[in-house]
Amino acid sequence: MPKSTLLPKWATPDRKAKLVELFYRSGGFCIFGEPNCIIPEHHYELFIEGLITDWKADDREARRIEYRLESLCLHSLAEPKEPLRGRFSAISKDIWKASQPLYYIEGLGISGLTLQPFVRVRLSSSFMRLYVNLGEALRGISKSRKRKAIRYGKPLPKTIEQATYQLVRASVLDYLAH
Repeated sequence: MPKSTLLPKWATPDRKAKLVELFYRSGGFCIFGEPNCIIPEHHYELFIEGLITDWKADDREARRIEYRLESLCLHSLAEPKEPLRGRFSAISKDIWKASQPLYYIEGLGISGLTLQPFVRVRLSSSFMRLYVNLGEALRGISKSRKRKAIRYGKPLPKTIEQATYQLVRASVLDYLAH
C-alpha cells in the first residue's frame, strides 16, 4: 500500500520542477553560477526559503482575491449600477414621470367601523395612503364574491371594477386638487 504524503499548499508540480531545475543549474551553491560567491542570499538554501515565502504570499493574495470576487458575486444585486448623478436626464425624467400612474391600488377591505367596503390606495411618488369608501359600488355582487375579492384578491366583474376605478380616480384627483 503506497504511503501518501501531505505536501504543503505551495508545492505545486510546476513550482517543484522550478526548485529541481534551480538545484541542477546551481549545483547546490550559488544560483547565479558564480564559483566563489560570498553573498549568502545567492546560495541555494537561503534563496529557496525566500522563494517559498514569496510563493506563500502569492497564494494568500490569490485566495483573498478569489474570496472577494466570490463574495461580490454572491452578495451583489442583479441590478445595473446607476450613475452618481441619477438615472435620467431632465427630459427623460419628465417623460418617465408623465407615463407613471397617479396611484396604485393596494387592497380592498371592509371597514370595521362602518361595515362599508373601501379601497386602500397609495399615491405614486409619495408615502401617502388614501382609504376610498366604495359605498354602494359593490352592491351588485354576492357576499361570497365580495369575500373572495377581499380575502384572496380574486377579480371583480368588469362593470364593478370599472365603477371602483372611477370612484378611486375621482377621490385621488380631488385629493391632489386640494
